[in-house]
Amino acid sequence: MATKIRLQRHGRKSYAFYSIVIADSRAPRDGKFTEKIGTYNPNTNPATVDLNFDAALAWVLKGAQPTDTVRNILSREGVYMKKHLLGGVAKGAFGEAEAEAKFEAWKNNKQTGLATLKAKEDEAKKAEAKARLEAEKKVNEAKAKALAEKKAAEAAEKAAAEAPAEEAAAPAEEAPATEAAE
Repeated sequence: MATKIRLQRHGRKSYAFYSIVIADSRAPRDGKFTEKIGTYNPNTNPATVDLNFDAALAWVLKGAQPTDTVRNILSREGVYMKKHLLGGVAKGAFGEAEAEAKFEAWKNNKQTGLATLKAKEDEAKKAEAKARLEAEKKVNEAKAKALAEKKAAEAAEKAAAEAPAEEAAAPAEEAPATEAAE
């Protein structure tokens, strides 16, 4: 029986969610499977992988052939690195403790790289938000300045409109006073 490690599609239309399964290569994609070893959700950023590492390693060592996507997932999770190191142990190149130390160093290096990448992404988001805030402040200042100029112009216009009315009213008031004095 040719055994494959492949994805089994679940989820609604345009929102796929996959199970990572061990299945006979002749079985349909979403059909009968031997064992479910994990899940893969490509809809999150970064994609979420929940994998039974030991089961995946055991099946890879038994000779199960993964599909291209599953091979990438297993490689990212370190299954193929562990297989490589176990091959070195089998050949006598180094001991099992040394292989485990190398695997842990690889895993820590990968985690550090991911943390650095996430920190850069967060920093970029903060810088973008700060730039957007500064741009918004400039726009608001320009609007406030334009509004202040408009209000000043309206106040000057209103004052100018009231000044001639006062001048016209002032002589009219003075006129009766001068007439009464005569």
